[in-house]
Amino acid sequence: MNEVAYFPQIESIKKAKENIKKIISETPIQKNLRLSNEFDSNIFLKREDLQIVRSYKLRGAFNKIQSLHSQSKVNNGVVCASAGNHAQGVAYSCSILKIKGVIFMPITTPKQKLEQVQMFGGDYAEIKLVGDTFDDSKNAAIAYSQETNAAFIHPFDDPLIIEGQATVGLEILQQLENKIDYVFIPIGGGGLAAGISSVFKQLSPETKLIGVEPKGAPSMKTSIKNDCNTELEKIDKFVDGAAVQKVGDLTFDICKSNLHDCITVDEGKVCDIILQMYNRDAIVLEPAGALSVAALEKYKEEIKGKNVVCILSGSNNDITRMEEIKERALLYNGLKHYFIINFPQRAGALRELVNEVLDASNDISYFQYIKKNNKETGPAVVGIELDKKEDFDSLIFRLKNHNFEYQYLNTDNKLFSLMIG
Repeated sequence: MNEVAYFPQIESIKKAKENIKKIISETPIQKNLRLSNEFDSNIFLKREDLQIVRSYKLRGAFNKIQSLHSQSKVNNGVVCASAGNHAQGVAYSCSILKIKGVIFMPITTPKQKLEQVQMFGGDYAEIKLVGDTFDDSKNAAIAYSQETNAAFIHPFDDPLIIEGQATVGLEILQQLENKIDYVFIPIGGGGLAAGISSVFKQLSPETKLIGVEPKGAPSMKTSIKNDCNTELEKIDKFVDGAAVQKVGDLTFDICKSNLHDCITVDEGKVCDIILQMYNRDAIVLEPAGALSVAALEKYKEEIKGKNVVCILSGSNNDITRMEEIKERALLYNGLKHYFIINFPQRAGALRELVNEVLDASNDISYFQYIKKNNKETGPAVVGIELDKKEDFDSLIFRLKNHNFEYQYLNTDNKLFSLMIG
């Protein structure tokens, strides 16, 4: 396998589909009228968010574990590492096959995903929280596998995992009769992109395959640019289902050959799409699940009049994250702005800001101030929400016109993190 490049073949993928058909839902593919009108194209959503464990990950996990089970290679159980969705797939597979599974997850994993893993695995799943990133958990899981001889179930860099995820591509081609011009595929470790792209390269080679990563974790894009699988020193973990420091060696080789393009989208844009899909389409998505739709804006000219498929890869979102998601979306869209404002320590200074500087379309959403009796001025951290981003220039004009000294925080990452968190 190390000397000869591995590329999933259609027969192996069809075999995987047969292996998993008893527990997998053939998820629907739906035309979204709102997005189709917005981008003047035919936008189809492949609803893997409606899978049994609310993500596509069950396909690869069950395909792999079922294969080991049939070969009597799971006497010591299985072990995996995951930021959440792969863990749920492994846990559910262990429950169905009655195999002990130990699942290593980052300490930062949302509580909702931890609860889901335990629910799907029941008595057959044991969770161990280790490290801050997927890679920390992976190293711990591999060490556990070596110590106990439990079979390690890789979340993406394994032929049987890739072939299981590839069944999404087979379903898409079976479900849509029209020619498919573009497929947008979210990328974390690359298993889904490697699998789907292999199906299309063999059965629909004219389709352009676009991989999508979060801006803060561009592992595949960086690797393709460098022409070698590259580990990132630091990543933004917000899009937890797609935030890995290094993609798989197998998945890198496949994606490098198959993808037409690999792009990144801002985490703020992802948050904006999560809110849009929930408010306008009643679709709940996790950050990784929104990547494909978030990418459409970057291809809006190319996809006009085309048939486009977006993979909605998962819906395991924690409701407690919604405030942060809203905040990031507002910041991305230029609708929320933070300042350190030096208030004169006299009566009426705050009233002047409210009455003379802010207008009816502005709202103070954050205010932190500590009075210093021995100072002429006192700083306050103020967050202001706007109705339209175009209102920002007039807000700045009024601040200056009324002689308020201020420091703008949105563009100062270090100070913003220190003051706002």
